[in-house]
Amino acid sequence: MAVAPESSPAPRYRIHVRNVGNSPIDTTVRQELPPGASATAITAGGRPTGGGSANEVTWRLRLPAHSSTTLGTALAATAPGQPLTAPACAFTSDGSRPYDCATATWHGAAAPAEVSEAPAWRRYPVLLAGLAVLLLIAAGAVGLWRWRRGRRRLTAAALAGGAGSDGGRGTIYPRPATPTPPRRRRTPPVWLLVGAAVAVLAGVVGTAGWTATRRVAAIDTQKQPTSGAWRGTGVSGPMGVPLRESAFEFTVYRMSCGAPGTARSADGGGAAPASGQRCQATVGVRNITGAQQPWHGQLQRAYLPGGRWVSTDESATRSANLGRDVFADPVAAGSRVVLPLVFTVDGRDPPRQLELRSGVFSAGVRVDMP
Repeated sequence: MAVAPESSPAPRYRIHVRNVGNSPIDTTVRQELPPGASATAITAGGRPTGGGSANEVTWRLRLPAHSSTTLGTALAATAPGQPLTAPACAFTSDGSRPYDCATATWHGAAAPAEVSEAPAWRRYPVLLAGLAVLLLIAAGAVGLWRWRRGRRRLTAAALAGGAGSDGGRGTIYPRPATPTPPRRRRTPPVWLLVGAAVAVLAGVVGTAGWTATRRVAAIDTQKQPTSGAWRGTGVSGPMGVPLRESAFEFTVYRMSCGAPGTARSADGGGAAPASGQRCQATVGVRNITGAQQPWHGQLQRAYLPGGRWVSTDESATRSANLGRDVFADPVAAGSRVVLPLVFTVDGRDPPRQLELRSGVFSAGVRVDMP
């Protein structure tokens, strides 16, 4: 299976299906439609259906050995221009077990990013103008202080040189008999020191605030922090989008739930409540590490409305996989498997979210159901 989006104004997808075996096969191909989308064009043989938790398009094909075919769909979305993910799977003729699945996301024309105007105190022209004003005030204060100091020196020099100017005839002011004590060096006025200190403090505080604001704005608020014993960072996303955790890349391609009250022990599952229903998720698991990785059914959970959750029904999952225990053997390094996982839930509401993880201490991924 391979799914590719087309470069078109409206969402369009090409679905390539190939039989690599030596005998012909009958297969059912299902493409999940995103919430709010509807099919406007379908290649010959396909028809829209309402299976699962979302609308879908279904084809029934018979492929000769080593043959391939290309299917296509065009969609109408309620929110034009938004990216749409539409996974597709090829199942056995009865539609119960997947051969393979693929997914693709169509991206519309990018909308212009809305740029919010920065506060006045963070604009470069305003900052430069404020700095220039501070420099002018400081320069004026220094100039005024130097001018006043020069005036005082001239006055003192005139008084000190009065004896030579009258030809030794004396002055009207008596002179002290003792020598003039050395003049004490004048210090800048207090107001000038206070003003300079305030200007420097304002500059330091402004620079620190601006730097801190830039760092806070650069923080990615969408990332969830790792805490405690969790390994890796938990991620969330919609159905059909590959999501990675510490060891696995999970992709949920489809979720289908039976009618309430149809979950019975006779169908291979465990004990179920009277109003219980079986929900089967088609999940792709890729080992992204260089070593084989085990995983466990009890760590895969389906969350119901209200926060309740149930783990994988391992008996029903084994039955859906023709008696094979998919959790018994580890996933080989670099390999990928596509398999059904079955959850037995009570009530009429389907799961709102799936939580999938490779190990006890893995942060895991959460997949939102449409």
